[in-house]
Amino acid sequence: MARSKSSDPTAPGGNAGRAPKDGGRSRTSGATASGASASGKAGKAPKLDRKGRPKAGRLKKIRGQGRMIKQAYGLTRKNDPKLPWVMLIWFVAVAAVVELIGILLSAPFIVLPLALIAGVLAALIVFGRRAQGSAYRQVEGQPGAAAWVLEGMRGDWRVSSGVAGSPQLDAVHRVLGRPGIILVGEGSPGRVRGLIAQEKKKIARVVGDTPIYDVVVGDDEGQVPLKKLSTHVMKLPRNLSAAEVNSLGRRMSALGGPRMPVPGGPLPGGRQMSVSQRQVRRR
Repeated sequence: MARSKSSDPTAPGGNAGRAPKDGGRSRTSGATASGASASGKAGKAPKLDRKGRPKAGRLKKIRGQGRMIKQAYGLTRKNDPKLPWVMLIWFVAVAAVVELIGILLSAPFIVLPLALIAGVLAALIVFGRRAQGSAYRQVEGQPGAAAWVLEGMRGDWRVSSGVAGSPQLDAVHRVLGRPGIILVGEGSPGRVRGLIAQEKKKIARVVGDTPIYDVVVGDDEGQVPLKKLSTHVMKLPRNLSAAEVNSLGRRMSALGGPRMPVPGGPLPGGRQMSVSQRQVRRR
């Protein structure tokens, strides 16, 4: 029997209706791969720092530091008009000494770049110290000054400002660190010592045998001047390991945080205060 051919002109014949073996598949897979790679690049998460914030570019960091130094210089110069001349004298003196050594070694031109770098470093060191002194003079004797200094210390120091206080703006601040617990009081010495004694009894029930230090900020005998407060705290002996500090921090969380309002900056004008604070923290 002869087979009848289809009369439908639209019906594909031969290989016309077959899908390509490799060509279509490769084009599709290539398109999919390129799309996946493009989406992967577009959805790539930015790098984060230790605090979980996106890392800033190196150039952006340099610009930010430059603006910060410029603001700190302007503020310090207002309070210390002799600053430019003192920095210039130190720059010239240090650069001249280094260049003189180069002349004695018969290599003045080789030592010249080193002399300029040494002069710049000397001027920056002088600027940092005078800026720090200017910042301390501004905040000394004002409420919240001790807390401001403590929060600017480098390292793992967990500061709770204003854990105890009085209506006369006396305050006790609690610091947790490798030495143990440090209670820092500022205000009238008579009232502050009573507040520290009450806070020490409360903490002792939680921390057990952990060392508890007490510091009263002031210029009288047995007190620690404000400008030496951070140095005094950081020189205390290291009695705890990092793991013990973390464990103690979890236990002390039951004590709660601040119980009295502490000014965010001892001086009016938050922008100027923040510049001085950053300068002190860099030291």
